Amino acid sequence: MDNESISKLIPVLVLIILGIIESIGGLYFHDKRSKDDLTIELISLTVLPTLIQPAILVFVLFIMNLWLPIYEDYFISTFFLWHVLAFLILDDLTQYLWHRLSHVNSFMWKLHRPHHVVEEMGVLVTYRNAILYYAFMPGIWFSAILIYLGMIEVYLYYLPIKMTVIMLAHSEIRWDRFLYKYKVLHPLAWLVERTISTPCTHYAHHGLTSEDGVSNPNGNYGNLLFFWDILFGTAKITRKYPKRFGAWNKMKEPWYVQLLFPIIKSKDPKSELSSIKTEMDFDPSKDYKDYSSEYIK
Repeated sequence: MDNESISKLIPVLVLIILGIIESIGGLYFHDKRSKDDLTIELISLTVLPTLIQPAILVFVLFIMNLWLPIYEDYFISTFFLWHVLAFLILDDLTQYLWHRLSHVNSFMWKLHRPHHVVEEMGVLVTYRNAILYYAFMPGIWFSAILIYLGMIEVYLYYLPIKMTVIMLAHSEIRWDRFLYKYKVLHPLAWLVERTISTPCTHYAHHGLTSEDGVSNPNGNYGNLLFFWDILFGTAKITRKYPKRFGAWNKMKEPWYVQLLFPIIKSKDPKSELSSIKTEMDFDPSKDYKDYSSEYIK
């Protein structure tokens, strides 16, 4: 089997294995997840790798070949660690910044909103965002450019590693508990939790409110590297897991509105998804508060 096929197969296998383990644990057999939630998750998991990423790659390769053909494979012979650094900065760091922006900008929040309104964790949460959230994500575009410049070999290793780390960070298996359980492993835990995203640090990002002393809804933005949060001061490490998840805007929307906003808008005038800008716009930079009953659906 060639490297490209292996690179694509690894995330699929990780997804299936984690999904099976979570299912055996009963995660998908209670009523916290609605049919809309499952639909959003399954469509997101399908559309991103089969439509959005390939379409961006084909478009970028076409434009680069048309306008800048002399740069094809320009860096193919350079030291591979430079390639790794390029992906970490132009893909992972830009995704950290993109993610952080979606928690301070009301329009970006509406595209990122599907990722946070679900009230539990699990591997299926990993890629649930609006279609345009990924279509305009800078890291996907930069990665396509780096591939054109000759960094494809590193990308075939980088991508499955990143996807595996992110899926594990969302999964209910909470693999990092093992590191916290035994004191002899605590130095390793200290290093790991400050380097990559772990369930503990990423669960904190999905927690409902920082009032619990564990959650960090407006921090812990890292995807592959948690180091970005350490570097930019948005990290919170407690080695505990929140008990409540979600966003304090509790209004639900049909799956197609959440995924296709602003192409398709909500018909409910009380919804923040009824328009690009509304009087009810949720401010994701603020912490938990309950809406009055008129805003709760």
